[in-house]
Order: sequence, then C-alpha cells, then structure tokens
Amino acid sequence: MILVAQDNTGDFSSIQEAIDSIRMLPETIYIKKGTYHERIEIRCPFLTIEGEDPKNTVIEYDYYADMMLSDTEKRGTFRSYTMLVNADHFTCRNLTIANTAGFGAEVGQAIALYAEGDRITLDNCRLLGHQDTLFTGPLPKAEAKAGGFKGPTEFAERRLCRQLYKDCYIEGEVDFIFGSAAVYFENCELHSLNRNKEINGYVTAASTYEEQKYGYVFNNCRLTSDCPEGTVYLGRPWRNFAKTVFLNCDMGAHIREDGFHDWNKPESHDTVFYAEYHCSGKGYVPDRRASFVKQLTDTQAAQYTMENVLNTDSCNG
Repeated sequence: MILVAQDNTGDFSSIQEAIDSIRMLPETIYIKKGTYHERIEIRCPFLTIEGEDPKNTVIEYDYYADMMLSDTEKRGTFRSYTMLVNADHFTCRNLTIANTAGFGAEVGQAIALYAEGDRITLDNCRLLGHQDTLFTGPLPKAEAKAGGFKGPTEFAERRLCRQLYKDCYIEGEVDFIFGSAAVYFENCELHSLNRNKEINGYVTAASTYEEQKYGYVFNNCRLTSDCPEGTVYLGRPWRNFAKTVFLNCDMGAHIREDGFHDWNKPESHDTVFYAEYHCSGKGYVPDRRASFVKQLTDTQAAQYTMENVLNTDSCNG
C-alpha cells in the first residue's frame, strides 16, 4: 500500500506522484484527510484508491469547457475533468472528487470524474460539480459536430463498459450524469442544484448504444434538491437510444410530472427506453409521465438487477 499525506507522514504528499510511482499491480493508494488541489490521471488497471473519509478527503480542480487554451480554441467538455480514469478494474472508496469551476451558465461544462473503463467501482464517494459532473464513458459512436469529442478518449475503441456506483452522493445541474456505459447506481443520492431557471436541470443524459441492453439503472436512490417544485427532469437523450431506468427510488418534488424530456427530438420517442418501477415521493406521478415513459411490471423490473447489468458480457446481455 502507498500512503499519501499532506503533512509529509506518508510516502507522497501528491496523489498523482503516488500514481506515477506504481511499478507493480494490483496496488492500493490510501489518502489521508486533506484537500488536494490536483488534476489526476489514472491509466493503470487493478488500482484501488481509498480516502480516509469521504467528506474530508477531497480532490478538487477548476478547469471548464469555456476556458481559452489559445486565441482560437476552448478547452471543451472532455478536457475539463478533475479526475480521469481511463482503465479497467478501478476502485475508489471514501473520497470526494470535485470540479469547482461553477455553474454551467457561467463556465460551460466542467467534469469532476471522467470514468471510462470496464469494471469501475465507486463506493461511498462524493462527486461534486455543476454541468456534466460525471461522465461514464465510452463516448457516443459519432460526434454531432467535428471536434466535439476532443479529449483523452476521442479515438478510443467504443466498447461495452460496466460500472457500479454504490452509496455515493452525486450533485449537479444540467446533464450531470452522462455517457454510454452500462451503469448500476445503488443507494445513491442524486442532488440537483438550483440555477434559478424555469428548467433547473436534467439528472441524466444517457447515450446508450443501440445494441446495448442496459444503460443507466438506479435502484433505491434518493433524488433531492433545493430547486422549486417541478423544475428538474429525470433525463434527456444525448443520443436517441438512451436507456435509463429508476427502480424503488424516492423522488423529490423538484422532479417534473412528465419526468423525461426528449431534447426536442420527437423521433427519439420510438427509440429511447425510459422506465420506472415502484418509486415514491412527490416527484413520482406515473399517470402524468410523458407518453414515451414506461412503467415496468414486476417481471420486467426483475431483469434490472445489479448482477445482470454488471455481468452482461455482450451488447445483447
């Protein structure tokens, strides 16, 4: 085990220096309490990073999409991350990862965690940001416009990636959980920030591949907010085959009655899979949902288990 501590009682005082020192895997890096103002990049598999406690062990940075890199180029969404994980079999526990750049209306997208890899697990972590807090790669198969994916996995293979987020707190405003991975969220809190708009945000923006059986599955999660009632959508389709399912979730009054938005793409009504099952709270009004939102039967809901999502070994499950 490698110990990181800001008070010089460990092997390193920098998290990135500890990562760069690794010569044999698997390895565990233990991080003592503190706020580490670092931009982290992880490209080695079978690595575990564990903080001393999730609220007081913090990695933060403040890059954002509208930041100018030159007279002619902005940083863009996918180079704004605080932490990049481009590796398989990565585990993170008891840690806060934050992008502190601010609201999207002021700075654009600002990723806290860029997670692209298979068998990525976050346990008891806090992901803090505003617009585009958590990216669950891979990227969509095609850009909407040239140069839109400029960043660390722009030219990477578009493959099935399975991820687990357990007992995590994730906050943001617009599209703050987005990407193409098959992801199971268990017992997480999804907190929508108030940006004082008529529409305050969208919890998800999935870009699930057409041939992929699972996209985002939320089980026993709590959707909380300080936003006014009915001002936040559960999601919208970044790509037209987006799949997002909420099971046994408690939805606050901030969730709109129609639930999901089509991103002004009516053709997506026939291709998305947006569904709910046995949810509760003031924001759960199944009889008022948009026409393209499904309410699952017991038999249908039984397919959406952690084991099924994380153990699928092909796009067809």
